[in-house]
Amino acid sequence: MESPIYKQTAELSSYISKTLRDSFGKGPESVHVSLGKTFIIVYIRNFLTPTEKVLLNQKQDESVQQTRDLVMDTLIPEIKAYIKIVTGMEIREFYYDWGLHNRSAMFTGICSDSTGIDVPINEEFTGKAELIDEINKLSSESEKKPEEIYACQINHRSIMVIRNGILVRIEKQLIRQGMQEHLKLAKRTLEKGLLHNNNHFEGILNHKIIDIFVDWDFDLDKSVIVFVINPTK
Repeated sequence: MESPIYKQTAELSSYISKTLRDSFGKGPESVHVSLGKTFIIVYIRNFLTPTEKVLLNQKQDESVQQTRDLVMDTLIPEIKAYIKIVTGMEIREFYYDWGLHNRSAMFTGICSDSTGIDVPINEEFTGKAELIDEINKLSSESEKKPEEIYACQINHRSIMVIRNGILVRIEKQLIRQGMQEHLKLAKRTLEKGLLHNNNHFEGILNHKIIDIFVDWDFDLDKSVIVFVINPTK
């Protein structure tokens, strides 16, 4: 007999796949939904439209990201509402990122403590302290050391790091001046470059890293990083 969690994740996977196909004209090859405590992680693979492929071949990565961001502005309320219908989780924070080089994507939702899912997560995974140290160093290079940092392993292939208090004064001023989209594009390029070029993460986690995603909530001065690892290594 299928467990309630399996049925919920399968239903959400199907819904998100159809929503992306309806919105972009082409759906992903697979959508994997993971639930744990107050978190939901959606890992999307092989998602790239023919038009986007042409743009990427012409080095127009930023155009692809901007267009997708506009579409996501309309989809996020719908996705959050559907998650609540299926799981009861009230998503108060929603993060997303594109791994265009891998044709992958990640959606991450954080809900209030009172509406979490009764699925345990691992808050004492191997390499946690070293990973936090490395993220602190990386953050100091790109902005500043986080005022607070939290890390957990959602399941056998997803590790999440949440940083609070990372914006410097110039970034806050750009946000006040309505430059959020430009700032996000710049931070994606800078931080993802640092994350992907880091040669310590795989040794720390003792796993091959398949993907790394990062997004920010500028209003909350908060950021979420998700590592997708190969559990067999």
